[in-house]
Amino acid sequence: MNILAVESSCDETAVAVVTDGRTVRSDAIASQADMHALYGGVVPEIASRKHVEAIAALADRALTEAGMGRGDIDAVAVTYAPGLIGAVLVGVNFAKAAAFALGKPLVPVHHVRGHIAANYITHPDLEPPFVCLCVSGGNTMIVDVKTYTDMEILGATRDDAAGECFDKAARVLGIGYPGGAPMDKLAQGGDDKAYDLPRAHVADAPLDMSFSGLKTAVVNLAHNARQKGEELDLPGLAASFGAAVSDTLVPRTMMAARQKGYGKIAIAGGVAANSRIRADLKAACARSGDRLYLPALSLCGDNGAMIGCQGYYEYLAGKRAGMELNAYATRDISLG
Repeated sequence: MNILAVESSCDETAVAVVTDGRTVRSDAIASQADMHALYGGVVPEIASRKHVEAIAALADRALTEAGMGRGDIDAVAVTYAPGLIGAVLVGVNFAKAAAFALGKPLVPVHHVRGHIAANYITHPDLEPPFVCLCVSGGNTMIVDVKTYTDMEILGATRDDAAGECFDKAARVLGIGYPGGAPMDKLAQGGDDKAYDLPRAHVADAPLDMSFSGLKTAVVNLAHNARQKGEELDLPGLAASFGAAVSDTLVPRTMMAARQKGYGKIAIAGGVAANSRIRADLKAACARSGDRLYLPALSLCGDNGAMIGCQGYYEYLAGKRAGMELNAYATRDISLG
């Protein structure tokens, strides 16, 4: 079964062709990162306009790279939530038009479910159930993946997403946008104990997280240093920041894994590319005996392939949408 998959939830426009949920025939992506870097973050209106400009040509490119024609497509899958509402609407409307024109089923896909599915592409042997840590610029949660389409949030951030904190920290330190890769690179060789940064705990909710205090602490450190004319140990601060994020995410993921007892742990989302978090998860799983599944670095960020993969399993579960399909800025992953 060949699925044409569309993703436009933030600042990457992506269209892919995926066969039977695991084989990626093509994955065409147009990134807007350089443009938004001028503003230190994503400008929603610009993102939406750029999606409009890129999406039709990307669909043609995806088909060409897959060696297929429009008649070879069996269904159209699209991210319909969560994300920047204007950006998501571009993909949803394009997918609706494509499905209508082709006379094929339209399959709505939750963006974070797509990130989880990226692991199925990297690891063809992976099957539910497992616990997945989902960390990106807009979402941070620990998910009980019971089946391919039955999922439950076990814990989540109460405020900022981990990826957003990386972006804000990178911006205040003046090292670029998006912040994940520059912060990771800067942290290499830095002393992760150079700065005492907070690790928040949520009373009566041991699997929940909070990152707003960590973000504020880094912003205050940078501002105070500038006001006093002092120099920051940037590698040490980046390493200390990465350690604080990892110390928040990894123990909670392991706690959730112990509670569920599946013996399998995965990670998904843009922050899944962070070397410190990957290393700490590997070490924790080596101690616990859990099997760890890490997505390929190329599949950590937003892409169409992951939407095509999850779209296949949503299709098998009977999920369909009509021309009334709308976009949503927020949506519980358990609702699909």
